[in-house]
Amino acid sequence: MKKESKIYVAGHQGMVGSALLRKLKAKGYTNFICRSFSELDLRDQAAVTAFFQAEKPEYVFLAAAKVGGIMANNTYRAQFIYENLMIQANIIHAAHILGVKKLMFLGSSCIYPRLAPQPLKEEYLLTGELEPTNEPYAIAKIAGIKMCESYFRQYGSNFISVMPTNLYGPNDNYDLVTSHVLPALIHRFHLAKLQSVEPALPHGSKAPVQPTITLWGTGSPLREFLYVDDMADACVFLMEQLEAESLYGSGISHINIGSETEISIKALAETIQGIVGFSGQLLWDPGKPDGTPRKLMDSSRLRAMGWKPQFSLEEGISLAYRDFLQQ
Repeated sequence: MKKESKIYVAGHQGMVGSALLRKLKAKGYTNFICRSFSELDLRDQAAVTAFFQAEKPEYVFLAAAKVGGIMANNTYRAQFIYENLMIQANIIHAAHILGVKKLMFLGSSCIYPRLAPQPLKEEYLLTGELEPTNEPYAIAKIAGIKMCESYFRQYGSNFISVMPTNLYGPNDNYDLVTSHVLPALIHRFHLAKLQSVEPALPHGSKAPVQPTITLWGTGSPLREFLYVDDMADACVFLMEQLEAESLYGSGISHINIGSETEISIKALAETIQGIVGFSGQLLWDPGKPDGTPRKLMDSSRLRAMGWKPQFSLEEGISLAYRDFLQQ
């Protein structure tokens, strides 16, 4: 990419898209095309095609998606598969028709089988059953990966896919019902902190109330998290360095992007509890689903190319909490 290349970031108002814009601007890129949902419904094929015909972007970052946590994925299954299939199919096909020089599709680590060997290597795709709670979303993302690969193999389109691990950071969704685990925990601990009180007792003495928070599952699942600005840095790095011919010629269909550091949900909750400053008690409800027992990405291919993350989990969560307070 040249600094003046015309770049379309699909989903620029979301956590991932906004991080991509920040990173591209920081690296000196200047020519961006952005459309909000009210301006362009990416589920509408005719509208997407007309947009590409009018704007003629040279490079595309496909970061637009319908996303959510376990509850949202499991509840709105039809919406998750339909909307994501439509968004990515419309953009990928329009990029092909209009001759986009390069496209990057961003997926999710939920594409891997629920019980795949750990850490998750790129070649484990389609080797087993998916996690049932987010299967529709995962199937849509797998379809996006295979679309990019298929358009390269049939037409030579320079379309590549990347699979970030669990992301968090500025512009995240902190909704208690539809968000992922890390931002949801930030919100819950913050509310609990505000609701903590020290009622007055006889003779003016005080006794602290120890509020409790009950969290889903056992807290035992292991997860990997990556600060979203690190993810954006990796994406721009790969957009500049990796060509479709090299990717697919190596026998894989995508590149993993992760921190290669895992933490249990229990330890994550305790870390967020400390950063937010909630002093109450944590309880766990084993009757609620844990989701996939372990999910750690093997990012060795990306590391071998010379990239590594810059933010520790504690640094990233502190920045995310600051963003939450500003919102």
